Amino acid sequence: MSRPSISRVPYAIGNAIKAPAVFVNSAVDDTTDLLARSGELKFGQGMIATIVAFSLGFLCLLGVLAFHFPEYLTTPELRHQYSVDVLRQALFVALLVAGGLALANLVLGVRRNLNVVAFVFVIAAVALGGSRVPVGNFPDHTPYIGLDWFILDLFGSTLIFIVLEKLFPLYRGQAVFRREWQTDLKHFAVNHFLVGLILLTVNFVIHHAFGWLVNHDFQLAVQRIWFLPQLLLCILVADLAQYWTHRAYHEVPFLWKFHAVHHSTKTMDWLAGSRQHVFEIIATRVLVLAPLFVLGFREGVINAYIIVVGFQAVLNHANVHLPWGPLKYLIVTPDFHHWHHASDDEAIDRNYAAHYAFLDYLFRTAVKIPAAKPFPAKYGVVGDYMPDGFVNQQMFPFRAKPLD
Repeated sequence: MSRPSISRVPYAIGNAIKAPAVFVNSAVDDTTDLLARSGELKFGQGMIATIVAFSLGFLCLLGVLAFHFPEYLTTPELRHQYSVDVLRQALFVALLVAGGLALANLVLGVRRNLNVVAFVFVIAAVALGGSRVPVGNFPDHTPYIGLDWFILDLFGSTLIFIVLEKLFPLYRGQAVFRREWQTDLKHFAVNHFLVGLILLTVNFVIHHAFGWLVNHDFQLAVQRIWFLPQLLLCILVADLAQYWTHRAYHEVPFLWKFHAVHHSTKTMDWLAGSRQHVFEIIATRVLVLAPLFVLGFREGVINAYIIVVGFQAVLNHANVHLPWGPLKYLIVTPDFHHWHHASDDEAIDRNYAAHYAFLDYLFRTAVKIPAAKPFPAKYGVVGDYMPDGFVNQQMFPFRAKPLD
């Protein structure tokens, strides 16, 4: 058996050293390419299973980190409601699914580099303790980011609303990964991670600016109302505040520069509503939650309202069309709110309500939908002047010239 030439040994060693680096660079390039892609996914190419494995693996890793540092990475209002056992079981199942899909794709030779990255996420999560990370006592009043809210909302929203969009689409064939989804996902992430700062700011402003308006006898009278009527009243009060705040964003040029960020999305789906300027998020929450605080609605009613507003905000931006019948004149539906985002002439500065559509009919700001055009022709700001990218959109109101 012939021995290799001595002169070739350095080349063999060099290639052995370079191979891992080449693979890592290739995996990074493929991951970057995946996150930059847009367009329709097709069955049979392995990309759907790869994306599920990649996304679940990444979320599992974040979940394990949240278990390790709950005082800094979880939201106090949420963690008091958790069943840790249920979360552990969900995390265990998610690790199995992500790891199984990634491993199956590797065996089949499908999207090798991406599935290696997905499997690395799973291995890292398991190495850090997986679903068995112990959670001891920890202080409750610490600075935090809403990593748990990001994980739960992203997972729940994709699970529910992507299915709804595929079963009952307004625009058939619209891709899940449509153009600019990356920008809206960044808005989604930042808004969720900043939930602690936002809630802290909102609570401080409300209690210091509106505390003098509180009348305890009146609040007790409100709290004695039965739960369902009190919830409906709570939603009405919130929507009246939302209506006039929203209308001001459209009619005051300075405020429109901030709100234009939200209107700049040109494709409507479950993720589109996440595109908002941080200033608008804080200002709107203060102005909507302040009257609820002053009137003294029960905590259970406020929590139910938050669930309603969270679900309806996503649904109303979703690519969903259902036969609402007469309800469309009472509550805000996706059809109703899509017209608010349209850049068609008849839709400009119309349909402001967030929950009760009858408010726009009452204040004569409802869109008069042409019989020949039941759905909008186009979305986005007129003139399409909004830059793409999360940072650019956050800076836009401070760089833009006054808008007419």
